[in-house]
Amino acid sequence: MSSLPLVGVSACLLGQSVRYDGRDKYTALICDELKQYCRLLAVCPEVEIGLGVPRAKIQLTQVGASIKVLQMPELRRDVSADLKNFAIEFIKQHDLSALVLQDKSPSCGVGSTKLYSPSGEEIGLSSGLFAATIMEVFPDIQIVQASQLQTSEDIVQFVKKLETK
Repeated sequence: MSSLPLVGVSACLLGQSVRYDGRDKYTALICDELKQYCRLLAVCPEVEIGLGVPRAKIQLTQVGASIKVLQMPELRRDVSADLKNFAIEFIKQHDLSALVLQDKSPSCGVGSTKLYSPSGEEIGLSSGLFAATIMEVFPDIQIVQASQLQTSEDIVQFVKKLETK
């Protein structure tokens, strides 16, 4: 079993009730099919940095030249450094082959997360800070969004890419 590649997976996709609203995003295809080819390691960056369940929402906010992750509704709590530090430590602690992350998440989204101005106006899309930090600091780790694994064939193609690395 230890010869199988280790893949970090957003915990909500594996059925853990860790989202801000106390729900999950259980995805049977990832849980049932991907685990036939890989060892799955659940991760929820927001819970890991101490945000509770349920919790106030967080959002990506453009502040000057930086993208910050601020907790709603008053945008008072900045959890950006916590998410960045956790991302780096998580990758250093685990010999991951890849990550499967939840789309549109302010921590895990890859190019799919709403970006806001400090006044709350939606100004575009960006990557969640956990995912963005990993892509910047550890660019060789393959990252896919849950939306990219919609069929059994998608799973097989994903696993083939892991085998060629």
